[in-house]
Amino acid sequence: MGEAVKETFVPEDSVAPVALTGVRGFLAKFTVLKGAQRELWLTFLIKLFIISAYSITNKTLILWLSSDLGFNDQTAGALIGWVWAPAMTVFTLLSGSLTDALGLRRTFFLGVSICLVARAVMVFTTIPWLALAGGLFPLVIGEALGTPVLIAATRRYSTTLQRSISFSIIYMVMNVGYLIAGSIFDYVRHSLGEYGYLNLLGLHITTYRTLFLVSLGFEVVLFPTIYFLRRGAEVTDEGVRFNAEPVRHATGAFWKRIWLTVRDSALDTIRLFKRLLGQSGFYRLLAFLLLIGFLKLIFLQMDYVFPKFGIRELGNGAPIGHLSNINYILIIILVPIIGALTQRYSAYRMVVVGGAICAASVFVMALPTPWFQQSAQGFIGQWIGHGYLGVHGSIHPYYVMIAIYISIFSIGEAFYSPRVYEYAAAIAPKGQEASYGALSYIPFLIGKLLVGTGGWLLAAFCPAHGSRHSGTMWLIFALAASVAPIGLVALRRYIRVPEAGRQDIE
Repeated sequence: MGEAVKETFVPEDSVAPVALTGVRGFLAKFTVLKGAQRELWLTFLIKLFIISAYSITNKTLILWLSSDLGFNDQTAGALIGWVWAPAMTVFTLLSGSLTDALGLRRTFFLGVSICLVARAVMVFTTIPWLALAGGLFPLVIGEALGTPVLIAATRRYSTTLQRSISFSIIYMVMNVGYLIAGSIFDYVRHSLGEYGYLNLLGLHITTYRTLFLVSLGFEVVLFPTIYFLRRGAEVTDEGVRFNAEPVRHATGAFWKRIWLTVRDSALDTIRLFKRLLGQSGFYRLLAFLLLIGFLKLIFLQMDYVFPKFGIRELGNGAPIGHLSNINYILIIILVPIIGALTQRYSAYRMVVVGGAICAASVFVMALPTPWFQQSAQGFIGQWIGHGYLGVHGSIHPYYVMIAIYISIFSIGEAFYSPRVYEYAAAIAPKGQEASYGALSYIPFLIGKLLVGTGGWLLAAFCPAHGSRHSGTMWLIFALAASVAPIGLVALRRYIRVPEAGRQDIE
């Protein structure tokens, strides 16, 4: 379960920093977890399993739709970008109220159960309508139930002193999950072949459905993990206490109660947006988030466009997952460092700087590949290709170009991505921080709608057969990403809002 987003969580409570400095002060930030309740450790484990399962699925979807179900680039891109991914964002927004109504433990079990059935259908059928109606689309609901539940669980199962480091660990675990998924994605494709199969009890499970089978395995181990969460547990500074889990509709048939709860949750969400529509700051934040959507397009294409591009330009079995892992490794390292060094600068300014770096990085992929031929044959290319990626034979210039692009992009992401959430919280009216924070998912919705055009770009500039002009496709992506920093600078007088605790509003 869980929206595949790179989140930086900001705890609601203000906690005084630990007085110790240096190495002892650093270690003291972690020792506050001594004596943490088992529910908190289980939450970290659940996050790891959920993100690993989701990321494996997400990297495989676009390839599975074309290879196993027979959809062309355009249709596959539209299904992912314009139907499945936006629906997940909408359901994620709705699921917050549903979690409040059902309770954490019940919502976990409901989401995992839906994902288990949906993934099983995607593994064992190749009938397009059944794979979509019984697998892909129900998976939207199950996945969407994960994000708000994990956020709520981290808060509920940690004390005030533990909360800040708990959210930091959740962020780290998320990136570890991405790393695991990227490695599994490459390992299965390398072991079975890009278009091979696994012989499972006489059934021929294709390579891409085998990847779904691995994600199904992660889903199975979630059940016993969730089972050990104690009913109604809530951690306070005074200790753990147990409350009755909420039940909004206590009588009637189970599925009727679920439907009534979903209906009420949708109405709660609609009322939230009606209240926000009456606030001038909401429209400025909305314009800000719409521009950020053009940056999220570049992040999202790594799952929905990059796999096909990589296979077509670099060959079957290309280490796409390990290339993506460069981003996750750098983000884990850079985010806390850059966050510490740029604390005194406004969130808006850092988003502009980070957005400009991200947009600039994509232009690297639009450059002629012969420019990087010498680097590919030299030390850098050998270290990236043979050392890190384990590629045999000559190193294609694209390996060097991709590594440079992802590295620069990661620096920009470390600047801007955490500050998007901070900006939403900083300009929110008092008491509405959560409502404004929920709006931070809008850029992903915009990015997903934009990435739906990726199928047409692939078909036009990087087709499976025929001549390719992939540089043109990347130039279009780079120009699209440039809309964000240019728009943020050009429109700053109209959309920028003073941030709480910041003096620089020019």
